[in-house]
Amino acid sequence: MHTAKLGIIGLGYVGQIHLRHSLKLPNAKIVAVADLSKRALTKAKDAGVKKIFSDYKNLIEDPEIDGVIIALPTHLHLQCAKQAAEAKKHVFMEKPIARSLEEAKEIVSVAENNSVKLMIGYPLRFDAEFLDLRKKIKQGILGDVEVAYASYISSGPFFHRAEGYAPTPVPEWWFNKDLTGGGVLIDLGSHVINLLRWYFGEIIDIRAHFEHRLNMDLEDSAVCLARFDTGTVGLINVGWFSQEYQLKLELLGSVKHAVVHHRPSNLLSTAAQMLTTGMSRFHHAHYSELQYFANCLIKDLQPSPSGEDGLKDLEAIAQAYRNELILK
Repeated sequence: MHTAKLGIIGLGYVGQIHLRHSLKLPNAKIVAVADLSKRALTKAKDAGVKKIFSDYKNLIEDPEIDGVIIALPTHLHLQCAKQAAEAKKHVFMEKPIARSLEEAKEIVSVAENNSVKLMIGYPLRFDAEFLDLRKKIKQGILGDVEVAYASYISSGPFFHRAEGYAPTPVPEWWFNKDLTGGGVLIDLGSHVINLLRWYFGEIIDIRAHFEHRLNMDLEDSAVCLARFDTGTVGLINVGWFSQEYQLKLELLGSVKHAVVHHRPSNLLSTAAQMLTTGMSRFHHAHYSELQYFANCLIKDLQPSPSGEDGLKDLEAIAQAYRNELILK
């Protein structure tokens, strides 16, 4: 295989990001897309995708496709991943891997039983600043990292998705715990937990405090205290309560401290990046993870973060939900 032939299932917000970037990949070709939205399918066709489907089962059955990019709501992950694996299609799937541990274990099992590769989409692992920070940790430049403070705050499902900053209706599934598996902790927290596990090993204990500022059944903010098997203590703060995006990681080491403040460029810089490279620096990690996934298919390599990684992240999140701290 010299070029990985891929199909995208789901053309919502994240699916559109994957479509834009995957069309630029030198080692992959987007053969087909699937979505219920006629508008999204037309947009993909106009971008040059030859095969469009309203039923993703038709995409999965296409013999030309080597692997699929699944960008569906969480409650559809199990069904779609299972059908793809049984059709011998490799799977790249957006985080979280599933809405429950039982579903996550089934996804990992069906991928293994059908000998297909399973990768979970965690773009922070492919961001240059976070990659550089991991090198410093592994090289001992920071010494022993005693405390890791991670903060990921955004507007969650309430941000302006349409062009021109106009707010759009939020899909109903966002607010149904049975469909999502949880609130901000499983949404943004899965990114942070995966990144810290990559840095510091497995979580051996985690406790959490939840807030419901927006009066939903789902938590809209969470503060977690976690201990890793390397001895590092992590303080994780995630929230859907602000229109101002913040993703910040601060590591306090016995030799040096380090801070990464991950944020979009200003509008002028972003426009310049789009004109020169066709993508913003902020979204380059999404491109890199897809390029890596395609390379794993071409060279027959096991991708990372794997399905097992996604399962371990969900185990930590489930433990945090069980170990709720009530602050009065």
